Amino acid sequence: MRPDEPCPCGAATPYGSCCLPLHLGERQAQTAEQLMRSRYSAYVVGDGDYLWRTWHPRTRPQDVASDATVTWTGLEIVDRVGGGPGDDTGEVEFLARHPAGVLHERSRFARRAGRWFYVDGDISD
Repeated sequence: MRPDEPCPCGAATPYGSCCLPLHLGERQAQTAEQLMRSRYSAYVVGDGDYLWRTWHPRTRPQDVASDATVTWTGLEIVDRVGGGPGDDTGEVEFLARHPAGVLHERSRFARRAGRWFYVDGDISD
């Protein structure tokens, strides 16, 4: 994905100034929602290393990779609880669309040593 293309996370800014700097480690997510959006973008572009680095060490699987057979087509944030710059935990509920349907998840995040991490989530039908 080119830096001048629209960011997959749905923000109004190009990928190169939205999620790409997070993927490259040039800056850290400031909120749980920002981390969630950047993780969605990482799934879209196939950046398994970023997914691994942003998964909480307590719950992270040994191997983290995006599924190349899934084409993600859109992200909608449904709800947020906490997860702001002054919080240590947060939840983000989202819908992630793909041609075969929709992934509906309420994800939990924790801030550790000043960095946000994905902890786990509940998937709804």
